[in-house]
Amino acid sequence: MRQSKSVVKILPLALAVLFVTAGLAQQASKIAAINSQEVLEKSVEGKKVISRLQERDRKNQTELAKLDEDIRGLETRLSTQRLTLSEEALIQLSSDLDKKKKDRTRYAEDAMRDIQELQVRLYTKLQNELLPIIEAIGKEKGYDMILDLGKSGAVYFNPGIDITNDVIKRYDASKGTPAAK
Repeated sequence: MRQSKSVVKILPLALAVLFVTAGLAQQASKIAAINSQEVLEKSVEGKKVISRLQERDRKNQTELAKLDEDIRGLETRLSTQRLTLSEEALIQLSSDLDKKKKDRTRYAEDAMRDIQELQVRLYTKLQNELLPIIEAIGKEKGYDMILDLGKSGAVYFNPGIDITNDVIKRYDASKGTPAAK
């Protein structure tokens, strides 16, 4: 009985000390946030990366459309000339159609893999160029931690801790380009 009374008296005191200590620890830490997606979309180099990926995708889509058109042509020819073609010509046309479909599938898979590899290469290069800038801003402004909003899962943050625009300005300046708008 005595033990539980003393625990009841000590527990509020321990909780108060815990909350005060946690409050002091929070005040001592300076945290900033950056939105990497916004840097990608608004910086000059980020826009170049997006443009390059879009151009590659357009090229792939054009080639796939051409292959689709060729396949439709072969299918139309096969259906309209089925009764008039010799058996050998019919087999050859069916074979050509199957080959064209396989070519299209292979091209689509290769194009997807190619664009994913290009995206990884370009994003990694961009990230490697941004990290020293982010670290410099963090040191200059005395931040203990900088979170990437795109990857942190943050539900709320105070916009006052967002350093995204500072990073974009410095990154563009480091590339010798005028600030993106």
